[in-house]
Amino acid sequence: MEKKHIVVAVTNDLVTDQRVHRSCKALAEAGYGVTLVGRRLPESGHLEPREYGTHRMRLLFRRSAFFYAEYNLRLLVHLLFARADAFYANDSDTLLACCWAARLRGKRLIFDAHELFPEVPELVDKPRVRRVWQWVERHCLPHVDAAFTVCQSVAEEYGRRYGVQMTVVRNLPDWTMEPTEEKERHTKPWTLLYQGAVNVGRGVRELVDVMEFLPDCRLVVAGDGDQLADLQAYAAQLPWKGRIDFLGRVRPDRLHKLTAKADLGFCLLEDLGLNYRMALPNRIADFAHAGVPIVATGFVEISRVLDTYHTGTTTDPCPREKEGSGYQTYVRQLASTISDTLHYWQTLPTPEREERFGRAREELCWQREKKLLIGKIGTIF
Repeated sequence: MEKKHIVVAVTNDLVTDQRVHRSCKALAEAGYGVTLVGRRLPESGHLEPREYGTHRMRLLFRRSAFFYAEYNLRLLVHLLFARADAFYANDSDTLLACCWAARLRGKRLIFDAHELFPEVPELVDKPRVRRVWQWVERHCLPHVDAAFTVCQSVAEEYGRRYGVQMTVVRNLPDWTMEPTEEKERHTKPWTLLYQGAVNVGRGVRELVDVMEFLPDCRLVVAGDGDQLADLQAYAAQLPWKGRIDFLGRVRPDRLHKLTAKADLGFCLLEDLGLNYRMALPNRIADFAHAGVPIVATGFVEISRVLDTYHTGTTTDPCPREKEGSGYQTYVRQLASTISDTLHYWQTLPTPEREERFGRAREELCWQREKKLLIGKIGTIF
């Protein structure tokens, strides 16, 4: 029987997108031919050889409507001539080209929603742009042969909106990650780690400010994003700037090592709409695999995980306003939560600590999730 070939599309830099890499690797291991199509940025790193093929496009535009129009047009042209039995769209910003190519060529269409795309924070105050993406979803989702998303809440919302049945495949670490060795306790300064995009609503500004009240801690910010330059300039003016390190974009192998050395991780979100309220960021599981407790916003999917495995503490959403008495009160309360959480985990008996993280590692792993992915895709051919 001839091997089926799947062309996977994503707008991200292929070097750092681990969710898509894991999916492509799982498909290749299951016997599918796979080609991953993405873009090459001027700052993109070297892409090591992978278990599947890759194709990166250099685009004239990097953001705004011009970027999405150029990307989907270029992608459509590529897909019309690519060897393929199915087109796999990651998020709604690749869906239109994949849908048209699938319909024109009579191929299968797969959709993977990493988030509730029309509700992302960048679109909350842009109703016209949101309507465009909602039109794309209404136009394309009825033609999908298999659909996936990262958590139950998003699956239910897409089902409510469009009647599409989505399989939940959570964005979890590879089981090949080795459990970390027991950290040395009671050592200062304690390392606080933020990993991920440095964008609006991610709580990085709050972490910079909270360092004023945590003299025994240092903050490491590992990630790039729209707010990185502004936050670096802001932090450089603060008296406690020497205890804050901005690392920029970090390769996955180095990020795993940084995470394992941290004393406390973070997933702090603002209430910037439905997408954030339903989010299950992959760092929740990443920190658990590294044996690192976390302080996270108590939204529904995050709370579901932390209430199950008891690997962290929930807190209130970050305020949108970054000044005034209300903001200062939040920062002080966050400092207290961080101090209390550090003390709790530093004094928790080792067997109890390892039992919690051990269970999380066993159950929150990609080895389980990929079976759902492969099983569903196997039904469409």
